[in-house]
Amino acid sequence: MTVTATSAREHAPPPLEEPADEDLSLLLSVRAFELKLLELFGQGMLNGTTHTCLGQEYVPVALRPLLRPEDHVFSNHRGHGHYLARFQDYEGLLAEIMGRRGAVCGGVGGSQHIRRDRFLSTGVQGESLPVACGVALHLRRAEPGALACVHIGDGTFGEGGVYEALNLAALWRLPLLVVVENNGIAQTTPVSASMAGTVAGRAAAFGIDHVHTDSVDLGVIRRLLAPRIERVREGRPLVVEFATHRLGPHSKGDDTRPAEVIERARAADWYGRYAALCPERFARLDARARAHIDEVARDVAGREPS
Repeated sequence: MTVTATSAREHAPPPLEEPADEDLSLLLSVRAFELKLLELFGQGMLNGTTHTCLGQEYVPVALRPLLRPEDHVFSNHRGHGHYLARFQDYEGLLAEIMGRRGAVCGGVGGSQHIRRDRFLSTGVQGESLPVACGVALHLRRAEPGALACVHIGDGTFGEGGVYEALNLAALWRLPLLVVVENNGIAQTTPVSASMAGTVAGRAAAFGIDHVHTDSVDLGVIRRLLAPRIERVREGRPLVVEFATHRLGPHSKGDDTRPAEVIERARAADWYGRYAALCPERFARLDARARAHIDEVARDVAGREPS
């Protein structure tokens, strides 16, 4: 079964509901964190690579109250927002990326490979889904009511492990929530050039329910998903597809998209829409979030190596 909650892209999007301070502060803090990473890379203070979630921050923030501490969350290469929405540990994550004291994984995981409690991220495409199935099977037997949530992108549907995992999830009625952040492009390859059919069709092939939304409204998303995620906990796997947008390049400077595609992503971004909805409150919370992340960056940069 496929459920769609969407506003037609050719029409103006519906007005947003005002978010609670807690939600808006978290959104703005994740945005400030990702922008700070790009700033630090530009200053030569970070090594390696990083994949920001700019434009997609609302996905884990919307899911946050729908998940429980006993749930497992599996993230991917673009996973800073997933980690921060779960733990709000800006110092630990930045220390991890910078390789400084206080790093959540001792500085050996970097930007992509984070393990903490019931959270795991990896840069290997498709790896998490089979692992999440094994965890979901354990949860079904040992911790009824808990689920495994795994974040993937549209490009991950090129991996065979995705289909093996979906097959097992359906056969074994696993409490598995698959969150597809479909930003329309896999590194530099548009979905139209890499995927035949749809995400909905692929879920349907295994008899797995599918929900699609292009809303960035936290309240709308939560009302849509809350009852369906409860059914996941009962052993009814679900694929949730967010039609979202990647504001920046795949990594730090390899954005090959046409200018009009980038402009559409910016026009759809939650940041400007929430700023217009509640300008004074937005400006106050945005300034506070940026000041906090600036302070975190100064502190972490001054620490000794991990």
